[in-house]
Amino acid sequence: VAAWLKKIFGDHPIPQYEVNPRTTEILHHLSERNKLRDRDVCLVIEDLKQKASEYESEAKHLQDLLMGSVNFSPANLSDAGSRYLNALVDSAVALETKDSSLASFIPAVNDLTSDLFRTKSKNEEIKHELAKLEKNLTATLVLEKCLREDLKKAELHLSTERAKVDNRLQNMDFLKAKSEEFRFGIRAAEEQLSARGMDASLSHQSLVALSE
Repeated sequence: VAAWLKKIFGDHPIPQYEVNPRTTEILHHLSERNKLRDRDVCLVIEDLKQKASEYESEAKHLQDLLMGSVNFSPANLSDAGSRYLNALVDSAVALETKDSSLASFIPAVNDLTSDLFRTKSKNEEIKHELAKLEKNLTATLVLEKCLREDLKKAELHLSTERAKVDNRLQNMDFLKAKSEEFRFGIRAAEEQLSARGMDASLSHQSLVALSE
């Protein structure tokens, strides 16, 4: 673990850490994974170097073949020919073909065309979904506006009804007070009449009954 840390940090100081079986186990696990990853990266690098060497050898072989058969070299091309050759190379790179032959270009162009149609179809689906969402959003906004207006009307109506209820409660309190006042007045009048020796036969109700 110490050797691996020294290799990782190089000339920089190794950060302090608590040395115990747990940290040592974790660092050992990391070092093993790091070694495996470095080995995989080295294999990929070697593979790429080998492919680059093969491509260079193939390019040299083709160049020697052209030079030997028709005495052709890219340096001998005209400006237009160089532009066409560069365009051909750029197209082969963009289409990721193995070479610049027609047999490689046609499938690549067909695949690209298929991808283009799929993308267009997907875009149409997205546009359709977007139109539906916009329509739903418009309907939702209209509904929200109507609900806000209804809520405003309901609040106004509630405020009016609350004012009416408050007014009725005030009237009720006034009537209760008046009723209590009349009750006390009647009781006081009855007590006064009783104190003066008022005969019940002379009351209004008795006189009405007598008249009938």
